[in-house]
Amino acid sequence: MPAPFSRRAALRRLGAFAASSPLYQLGGQQRPPGLRERVPALEEIESVLEFEPVARARISRTAYDYVAGGVDGEFTLRRNRQAFEWAELVPRALAPAAAPDLSAEIFGQKLPCPILVAPTAAHSQVHPEGEKATHQGAAAAGVLMAVSSNSSYPIQEVAAAAKGPVWFQLYARDTPEGTRDRVERALAAGCQAVLLTVDTQYMSHRERMLHDRHLNIPAAGVPVRTRSRRQAGAPPAPYRLQPQNPDLSWKTVEAIRAYTNVPFLLKGILTAEDARLAVEHGVSGVVVSNHGGRYLDYAPSTLEALPEIVQAVGGRIPVLIDGGFRRGSDVFKALALGARAVLVGRPPLWGLGAFGPEGVRRVLEVLQAELAMAMAATGCATIAAIDRSAVLVDFA
Repeated sequence: MPAPFSRRAALRRLGAFAASSPLYQLGGQQRPPGLRERVPALEEIESVLEFEPVARARISRTAYDYVAGGVDGEFTLRRNRQAFEWAELVPRALAPAAAPDLSAEIFGQKLPCPILVAPTAAHSQVHPEGEKATHQGAAAAGVLMAVSSNSSYPIQEVAAAAKGPVWFQLYARDTPEGTRDRVERALAAGCQAVLLTVDTQYMSHRERMLHDRHLNIPAAGVPVRTRSRRQAGAPPAPYRLQPQNPDLSWKTVEAIRAYTNVPFLLKGILTAEDARLAVEHGVSGVVVSNHGGRYLDYAPSTLEALPEIVQAVGGRIPVLIDGGFRRGSDVFKALALGARAVLVGRPPLWGLGAFGPEGVRRVLEVLQAELAMAMAATGCATIAAIDRSAVLVDFA
């Protein structure tokens, strides 16, 4: 008769079984829920959303959390997407639908479509060629790319990686001289516009990234942090506030605009009051943005904020928008509410992490195709024909 099987022995065997699991050996970087065993080929992917699980399976947990995460409880991140459910397209039966023309023009630049790649940082976390590869994919799709100040590669290398047009996103530096140097290097590299980000007074509290630090999971090219406490001798940080651009003001805007001889936009506008001030201070345009839900939780979605900002500027300057765009129909809704162009941030990174430059190209081509379909079904033969009558909105 076999010896009695004790509870302690059972737990030992269970622990040995768990330790042998491939999920345990991956150090917590288990595959995303629902991902198929066979990763689909690029030509099998039919929507932008299908790129995300492929990218998640192929990049590190830290890189994925950096791309996917938002500030605090991520309410703003979720609301950016939710707002598109409150806007409906108005179909038009028997309207002319032959060959919708997606071409657009902004600041005198002729573009194949009003979709741009938004400025996002550290693309080398998801692909070794980083922003250079993103620019190659965007250029192949005929899409303009805005390059982040926090690019993995210098702006001149990114601009030279492909023949497509580039803009430059600017974070003001600690000194006016440092800020001007950044702008001048971008202009020398051929950037055709400068976007000053104005919503980053302090570093945000991104819980996903903080948890990754506590778990000592290294980011690409970043040494492992063994402690999360403030180091001895470092200045105190009341309320966990880490300054980023706390002194940014309208005087700063005027000073940068004075020496920037290309279109100069403010990125991070969410109210009519700030939009009117932007016009008064002579900027060329504004980008309605909540930084992809990464800096202020319980901010409005950008689609909700768009109509009042368009009304406030009254056509005096172009209004662009980013935040949560995943479908060509999402782009259509923003254009109908008055945006001149839409910037997409996370989807190109999904494409880059999943398939490299070809993934970026495919993401943008899918968005273009879906936009064309929405235009055909609503009787809008050109981008200029898309107006407020093409959507019904009921923002909760």
